Amino acid sequence: MLYYLTALSDGGDVFNLFRYISFRSGGAFLTALIIGFAFGRPLIDELRRRQKTGQPIRADGPERHIIEKSGTPTMGGVLILAAVLVSTLVWARWDNGYVWMVLMVTMGFGAIGFADDYAKVSKGNVAGVSGKVRLGLGFLLAGIAAVIAMQMQDPELSAHLAFPLFKDLLLNLSFVFIPFAMLVIVGAANAVNLTDGLDGLAIMPVMIAAASFGIIAYLVGRVDYTEYLDVHYVAGTGEVTVFCAAVIGAGLGFLWYNAPPAAVFMGDTGSLAMGGALGAIAVATKHEIVLAIIGGLFVVEALSVIIQVAVFKRTGKRVFLMAPIHHHFEKKGWAESTIVIRFWIIALILALIGLATLKIR
Repeated sequence: MLYYLTALSDGGDVFNLFRYISFRSGGAFLTALIIGFAFGRPLIDELRRRQKTGQPIRADGPERHIIEKSGTPTMGGVLILAAVLVSTLVWARWDNGYVWMVLMVTMGFGAIGFADDYAKVSKGNVAGVSGKVRLGLGFLLAGIAAVIAMQMQDPELSAHLAFPLFKDLLLNLSFVFIPFAMLVIVGAANAVNLTDGLDGLAIMPVMIAAASFGIIAYLVGRVDYTEYLDVHYVAGTGEVTVFCAAVIGAGLGFLWYNAPPAAVFMGDTGSLAMGGALGAIAVATKHEIVLAIIGGLFVVEALSVIIQVAVFKRTGKRVFLMAPIHHHFEKKGWAESTIVIRFWIIALILALIGLATLKIR
């Protein structure tokens, strides 16, 4: 919205600053951060008043969770979504289709997660909205986003899969690109959801991934940088950097209250929304494979569940003491803070590796 103040500029005044994505990204970050700090405590108080007993805790989970985390309210993702939505609308250009596509996916998955959280809290157990319903709605949203992205992208890139490390290698997926993009978005949403099992565990890797994709979106949205780096130019994606900055600011504001011991959980409201957002940005910037690197922590968390279930059904034995894998380390006696900080370090390392693919061609 504030971008349109540039109409008042003569090219040498303060209004000219609003032309720059870097300036508006900084504004989005600060706006989201302030919203998080200002409304975090009132929201938590309201959630406590409404939820009474807080988020239902899995009976088959780590024993200490039943004692230590009982009564903690969920749906804290509402704070993240509100901060991201307001700051993006204030600072991003409204004529950019990629911004609206990513916002649609974020808010859509947030609504699915909110319905699931509400069902869990109202029923007083961990059984929320049916998994089939959640997946069905998620795939529908992702399919719409994939079609929108294909329509906005250059025909030479649309429906193609770009490979990191190879500057000219594009695989034409044709109509298969749509289901592929759907899998990327839905897979990312559910992978982040599975990672959200300890205080602060998911939100920091989300912020790290958002920062990484903010850089990627900015670079692939500029012809000069894409020519220098030998990456594919995707016109218009630079504006997504503003959204990514908003996610980082909102994430920090939420982490203030989610730091151990958490005063609130983001719930499916936040985890599904943030994962879906990362998947949508990857599709928009043609960096779907790089998402698997930058978000490698989420991939490992999801794979640990898939492997555990598949092996147990086949052999009756467990590969991990408990899945997702962060619970495995809990069962081995690691302190929660140790697991969280080490996983943050892993997320940062993977993000740096993912960003390195931009230059290594």
